[in-house]
Amino acid sequence: MSRATRNAPPGGLFRLGVLIAGLLLALRPLPAAAVTELQFWHALDGPNGELVTRLAETFNASQADYRVVPVYKGSYAETISSGITAYRTGAAPHLLQVFEVGNGTMAAAIGAVRPVATVMREAGLAVTPEDFLPVVATNYLDSEGGMLSLPFNVSSTVMWINRDRFRQAGLDANHLPTTWPEVFEAARRLRAADGERCALSSAWPTWVHLEQLSVWHDRPIATRSNGLDGYDAELVFNGPLQVRHLQNLVDLQRAGVFAYNDRVNRGESRFVSGDCALFLTSSSLYGKVSTAARFDWTVAPMPFYPDVVAEPQNAILGGGSLYVMQGKTPDEYRGVARFLAFLMEGRQQAALYRNTGYIPTTRAAYDDAVAEGFFERHPQLHIAVQELTRRPPTRNTAGLRLGNMLQIRDLWAEELEAALNGAKSPQQALDDAVARGNQVLRVFQQRTKK
Repeated sequence: MSRATRNAPPGGLFRLGVLIAGLLLALRPLPAAAVTELQFWHALDGPNGELVTRLAETFNASQADYRVVPVYKGSYAETISSGITAYRTGAAPHLLQVFEVGNGTMAAAIGAVRPVATVMREAGLAVTPEDFLPVVATNYLDSEGGMLSLPFNVSSTVMWINRDRFRQAGLDANHLPTTWPEVFEAARRLRAADGERCALSSAWPTWVHLEQLSVWHDRPIATRSNGLDGYDAELVFNGPLQVRHLQNLVDLQRAGVFAYNDRVNRGESRFVSGDCALFLTSSSLYGKVSTAARFDWTVAPMPFYPDVVAEPQNAILGGGSLYVMQGKTPDEYRGVARFLAFLMEGRQQAALYRNTGYIPTTRAAYDDAVAEGFFERHPQLHIAVQELTRRPPTRNTAGLRLGNMLQIRDLWAEELEAALNGAKSPQQALDDAVARGNQVLRVFQQRTKK
């Protein structure tokens, strides 16, 4: 025993041990506070998907209470299907990205969706339709005029052009076609110059050649303001404009000038690789084109028929919004609200519109982009914004909200394919597309009344 220990007063060893144990306990790291995990299911891959991951990581690093976990669930159709199935089994994510085609179905899903306006208000945060560019907000309102979902990745149809191919065909790469007759003539010359490669094509054929075509010319897709005013809408896109356009595509396909790919967007790789010279699809292709295309490319607005309208009206948006699913705790909803507010901030908005081809959704972000001259330096990224906002929307062009739109689009695509394959005339194909689509709408209408 040491001298110090022998001379310790009675009970001193016990008190010394207690003191040392207390010091060790105080120095031991405290357990980390529990972090609430928030599942965010989305449908973006490639550069756009990488950006979603970076946004989540930035939010996670900015605070210690919540951790957003982005999960890629496949295509848009696969993502909404996964979300609905998960909700039915009690395992829905907190946030579900839904493309514009699913808005009607989600808006009618009373009990499955918690309005964004409600989630934000309960968290002491504000979001109103006035925060967003005009045509953006109208697509995402609930029956009371509040925000049902949060606009996230908003795009429009644009025309992608390979200017190297234009030069090779003897076309003026500095004076690009603006009307459909000019596009068709350029495509014929491209085909004549290089018949081994694609001259003209598109992705999302029903979106481009029925939906956007109609509203760009201020023609209705359906009654009741294309479904925005109620689920009892009826399809009416089998008029002279749409029949004429489909006949043009049929004739061009027979001549080898127009190439049909598929019902979605897998054909976009044909433009990125240089195979297709003229390609109509979403502005969101920018991320892939800007990183992978090895030719001189540019973007132009959608063409129009000058004998139908003197100038185009406005486009309807594509892309997606974020729906908040029901069945979560108050703390989880507070975290969701904080993440949604984070996404509306200028820095996050800038990350989207600078890198993806999606547009700034908020008025503040758009004003900032204009003020600092961003779109002057990058005019290709301004095209989609200009298309959506070029004129005040009419009842025909404010948006599109139809129930069971995923199923209906497949029916429309079947009829387009029947016309392109020569099985039906364009008029018959569009008449049948309208009739079959209206049958599905009536079933959906009956379900929403129950």
